[in-house]
Amino acid sequence: MTFAKPNGMHVHRPRPRVVIVGAGIGGLAAAVRLAAAGTQVIVLDRQAHAGGKIRTLPSDAGPVDAGPTVLTMRHVFDDLFASAGARLDDHVRLFRQDILARHFWRDGSTLDLFADPEASAAAIRSFAGPRAEADFRAFNRRCAQLFDAFDAPMMRAAAPTPGALARHVMRHPTLLPKMAPLSTMAGMLRRQFRDPRLAQLFGRYATYVGGSPYRSPALLALIWQAEASGVWVVQGGMHKLAGALAELAAAHGAEFRLKTHVDHIELRDGRAHAVHLSGGQRLAADAILFNGDPRALASGALGSELCQVAPQTLRAPRSHSARVYSFAARVEGPALAHHNVFFADDMRSEFTDLAAGRIPRRPSLYLCAEDRGQAQPAPALERFEIIANAPAREGDGIDEQELQIWHETIIQRMEGFGARFSPTPSVRAITTPQILSHLFPGSQGAIYGQSPHGLMAAFARPTARTPVPGLYLTGGGAHPGAGVPMATLSARHAAVAILNDLTSESTLDRTDMHGGMSTV
Repeated sequence: MTFAKPNGMHVHRPRPRVVIVGAGIGGLAAAVRLAAAGTQVIVLDRQAHAGGKIRTLPSDAGPVDAGPTVLTMRHVFDDLFASAGARLDDHVRLFRQDILARHFWRDGSTLDLFADPEASAAAIRSFAGPRAEADFRAFNRRCAQLFDAFDAPMMRAAAPTPGALARHVMRHPTLLPKMAPLSTMAGMLRRQFRDPRLAQLFGRYATYVGGSPYRSPALLALIWQAEASGVWVVQGGMHKLAGALAELAAAHGAEFRLKTHVDHIELRDGRAHAVHLSGGQRLAADAILFNGDPRALASGALGSELCQVAPQTLRAPRSHSARVYSFAARVEGPALAHHNVFFADDMRSEFTDLAAGRIPRRPSLYLCAEDRGQAQPAPALERFEIIANAPAREGDGIDEQELQIWHETIIQRMEGFGARFSPTPSVRAITTPQILSHLFPGSQGAIYGQSPHGLMAAFARPTARTPVPGLYLTGGGAHPGAGVPMATLSARHAAVAILNDLTSESTLDRTDMHGGMSTV
């Protein structure tokens, strides 16, 4: 690898080595960018598959996704593949959805929202009348303006600050009333929509980042705009995207070591210097990228010297979690789109239970019909994923009686909407928060890292750079937040920081003092 010195001379040095701990979407995206930039990349993961929370369970119809299902902000992935000289469409097949989601209520009413905003407005007019249509149009404009205003200074900024945000709002004072900074998301939606069903529908976007609309800031309503700008389905399932990223990184020389447990990260002179594996192997590194819940570092899981990293994660409340069904069955009942939401009769009851740490007694349910919304009709035996909000819980113990009650509740609620599955899913098809806690150390079973509750929550997330030189963060627990596109953006922040630091003269000198990258 050739580096330009300030005097114009070029110095040839061994390729810098970056060790990535964790092969979730953030780690995979960073591996693509770093390997394509010419660094030596080693990706470690304790699981047998790459993808992190993008995982599957086996079924008679093939692997069923048991993690994220919604793909938005396609431009983020187009940019990622382009950074490696590739095209997204050459690696995975995507289908843009005309229907963003289909929504069901127990009173028999249904509502489709569409990629075409005029089609959504017309559907809402038929659903709830002209006043509801006017409410939606105003809300849609509001979210589009907020998303456009905060995309660059927040999501695309490597380390946003309250001061920078305040200055941005002062330069654009019309944003302040749209932000409704003193209001919760639920409060703003009550004022925005005269039909409570629409307030309930758009309030569910708080759950995309593990929050409650009754405690999340009104600004999170802009999440709707990410979905309104387009939803895609990955042929074969979301895990195909993770596989494509792993293949692209490997094509550029990245090495993957799966089923590999990291014991601790070694510091030397205060700098991250090597990764030690449980089998005793030591991997020296010029930079280490941690793709896991930052709370694992703060709690000392990878060494007591790292407790200075993201200490706020030990104090901040955790996001919600979920109980996830992944199964194959034949279905009878309502016509399903790819994405479907079956709403609870009482929205507040669900979030009251979650706030108290209880499994909701009457939850809303999200159902992904994984084989729909593509070029061909769905097969008779389809793959399904059902997600219900749950409080974050850790530990190995699972209350089998509680699990059985929850299982029966979900089946009964789906039958209440007329949906019957054959065969009936098994309790064994459920991923619980306790299982997630075991799979993702430090998470306490939370899917989305820190809670999004409170106006300043976005600024409390750890950023790509840490207080430890040579150690960086990526993933849904780091800025800009949870969700597949956000974790992918975090990887871009991390890769830029690493490459900038590796090419600085001070970093190269430190690397030379420690003997380059040859030590293993």
